[in-house]
Amino acid sequence: FHRSVLEVLREPLESGQITISRAARQADYPARFQLIAAMNPCPCGYLGHPANKCRCTPDQVARYQGRISGPLLDRIDMQIQVGALPHDDLVRESDGEPSAMIAERVERAATAQLQRQGKLNHLLGSSEIDKHCKPDQEGEQLLRQAMVRLQWSARAYHRVLKVARTIADLSGEHGIRRRDVAEAIQYRRAMKEQ
Repeated sequence: FHRSVLEVLREPLESGQITISRAARQADYPARFQLIAAMNPCPCGYLGHPANKCRCTPDQVARYQGRISGPLLDRIDMQIQVGALPHDDLVRESDGEPSAMIAERVERAATAQLQRQGKLNHLLGSSEIDKHCKPDQEGEQLLRQAMVRLQWSARAYHRVLKVARTIADLSGEHGIRRRDVAEAIQYRRAMKEQ
């Protein structure tokens, strides 16, 4: 997608609604959605691949990754890289948790969020984040270090706190610990920060 098309996502990602203006009329529509997106690390798709060689120049990689602006990335809560899997791993049966167990844990976490604050974590505003998403002292120190090193905005800081709160909720913990913050930081490693 062209950068201008992607930038249109900023408003609904932030506010959960979209405003359409035509001539003398304006209409607001609900637009709360969960965005799941994927992109290659470069135009050829092999940047960082262990077996195939990338043929892109650094300028091509920068232009390609530049299609997603910093402000748009700021509004995406979790950004992870998924490397290529060896063929043996693709055909091997997973030894992970069954979906039913995961669904139960998610339901318990959502119930805890509603009881604690009357809404789910992703809907919390800034003052509510300060109240319900305060990590322990070690977690706060780690988050401050990450903010300085990775040059995050206040929006990124708040989004990491909400993810850390959710991680703690999924673990059944009342407080946010350093390890919850560390995991949330790992989920916010965009390509531009590497």
